[in-house]
Amino acid sequence: MQILLIEDDELFRLGLTIRLQQEADWQVAAAADGEQAIELARQQCFDVALLDIGLPGLGGVETCRQLVQIQPALPVLVLTSRAEPDAIARLVAAGARGYCRKGISAETLILAMRSIAAGASWWDDLATSQIQAAMAQSGESSVSKTVTSRGDRLATGAIEELTHREQEILHLIAQGQSNQDIAQTLHIAPGTVRVHVHAILQKLGVRDRTQAVVHLLQHQALMGDRAIS
Repeated sequence: MQILLIEDDELFRLGLTIRLQQEADWQVAAAADGEQAIELARQQCFDVALLDIGLPGLGGVETCRQLVQIQPALPVLVLTSRAEPDAIARLVAAGARGYCRKGISAETLILAMRSIAAGASWWDDLATSQIQAAMAQSGESSVSKTVTSRGDRLATGAIEELTHREQEILHLIAQGQSNQDIAQTLHIAPGTVRVHVHAILQKLGVRDRTQAVVHLLQHQALMGDRAIS
């Protein structure tokens, strides 16, 4: 797997390069800023881009946007210590496929990279909760606008297509409940929950639970956060 690592901290960049290249068949091309990353992306195709948002010069968000413009199929995973809701929303709009904070284990980072390379997304709990909180404050917020602007890429179905039970389960997912938690809350079997979750993902046209939650948040922002009757 060809990886484009964009990180301005030299020691962190070197250490992460060494760790990533310990994975079988992984090769890393490193850039210290967005300009270098863009130049590398014009010269070579990559399977994953690992991007620090706090870059000098071009900046992380604009670097993400240009990388996706140059290589539309390139999944970008943001690895950063920053957690501003507006930055997260702008990254969604710029085409980022995932977001996680520095300090996570190497194993978790490897899993996240493999996941987005396989076509999934990886938005950590903090990113998801911040998007949800910002949208709850105002349907006209910048977060709402930027995330909604990318709705066609996150989901193609409609919340109204879900049954009452499926909507219940989707709201519980948005609250962070696992399948086991949902089963206990609704007094149904975990296997039944899995069937409903699969149906939700299919109807909304999304790949995973996180994208389903983002779709729900988009719907709530556009419809004035109407409650399920």
